[in-house]
Amino acid sequence: MKNNSLVSIYDYSKEELLELLEDARHFEENPNQDLLAGKVVATLFFEPSTRTRLSFETAINRLGGRVIGFSDAATSSSSKGETLHDTIMMVSNYADLIIMRHYLEGAARYASEFSPVPIVNAGDGANQHPSQTMLDLYSIYKTQGTLDNLTITMVGDLKYGRTVHSLLMAMYYFKPRFNFVACNELQMPVEYKNFCDKHGIEYHEYTDFSEEVINETDILYMTRVQRERFTDLMEYERVKNLYTLRNSMLAGSKDNLRILHPLPRVNEIAYDVDSNPKAYYFKQAQNGLYARQAIICKVLGIKVNR
Repeated sequence: MKNNSLVSIYDYSKEELLELLEDARHFEENPNQDLLAGKVVATLFFEPSTRTRLSFETAINRLGGRVIGFSDAATSSSSKGETLHDTIMMVSNYADLIIMRHYLEGAARYASEFSPVPIVNAGDGANQHPSQTMLDLYSIYKTQGTLDNLTITMVGDLKYGRTVHSLLMAMYYFKPRFNFVACNELQMPVEYKNFCDKHGIEYHEYTDFSEEVINETDILYMTRVQRERFTDLMEYERVKNLYTLRNSMLAGSKDNLRILHPLPRVNEIAYDVDSNPKAYYFKQAQNGLYARQAIICKVLGIKVNR
């Protein structure tokens, strides 16, 4: 990892993750500070985003920094054929930090190898989404009071879902048990199952989204089947509505169960779930502000006085 960049959640140790969670708690209590006074942060989004971009930009503004960048690659010189290398080198002349979302796996790692300023990966293809993982960890810690020995059920697009990939890697420090619920076309990639095997993490795979699985779960992590990841739209149409969580399915669930979703949702969580106190996905999105404030300060080497 170069220049304190955050490319993969695996770049951080257990101790660093726990420190970031404490920083996030501090920012939830004190969101408006001038820690970024005089700093300029560039947000380069080569792929569409709502929550990630807006929460990062809000985090920068609440910390007293300034934002430059683009939310549509079509408005940047990449539409003229400029390489990612040249875009990063050019933007680094103007900014102290670059936050980048890109459609290609490995793009953030590549940028971090030559960028003069830190890179924060805001999602690279189907690979990882480490800042989402930090807000997920913070949400889990807030709702469960611990990160240890939890049963986490991941449902839907586990093949292309970068949020579940990052969360799986981060949770290995805390002795989780995973349930992977997906159709054959969207199962958890073998490299992440190998990661579980290597680190002694228990996991079970299912193609049926049953109430029996829900009832043993502490964190139910729903995901959207991502149309933009499919080259075959017929395959997408075949699998897009296979798993839908409805309120009636939660009747026998544990009291501490909380439902997370990186959003946006399409059909995978019915609207009647929203009023259930176990639905946590909108609060989860709010937690992104505090987690991203913590990340920005860490990569810039700014001490948070808690």
